[in-house]
Amino acid sequence: MKYFVTIGSRSHEVELIERLGELRISVDGEPMDLNYDEADHLGQVVLLHEGQSYAVSVEGDGETVGVTLAGHHYAMELEDERERAAHLAERAASKGGGVIKAVMPGVVVEILVAVGESVTEGQPILILEAMKMQNEIIAPADGVVKAFHANAGVAVAAGDKLVTLAGE
Repeated sequence: MKYFVTIGSRSHEVELIERLGELRISVDGEPMDLNYDEADHLGQVVLLHEGQSYAVSVEGDGETVGVTLAGHHYAMELEDERERAAHLAERAASKGGGVIKAVMPGVVVEILVAVGESVTEGQPILILEAMKMQNEIIAPADGVVKAFHANAGVAVAAGDKLVTLAGE
């Protein structure tokens, strides 16, 4: 099964194949020597990579996941092949419009664009601070800012609406 993992503005294609009880993993087409064991049923995992072990904490639902590794927190969005196809079809149908939601809880630090302003795919729209890190929330496609659902200084939960874009 293929998964598409987005961390910040970077996306990766991850393929997981299980054969004869062995899990084979490739990231962006490159095979990885990676094994894991669940440490508990609370999201604690031990990763083994090239003779090194890493303690990892995994939190979240099926679409939005937070991973803590060596004290660093990474917010990720996950899509499998079917979800990606459905989301691409939705985006094409809305021609860049739609609601952008918070992928993690945090505080809106700064809004970088105004209502009515045109934005391009990848353009930063606002800054969301989470776990003492500032994260740029970017436009997923070209569009026009229709409305903001949170103001600077306001705390938001994961999944809360941040901004609505209309297709151009």
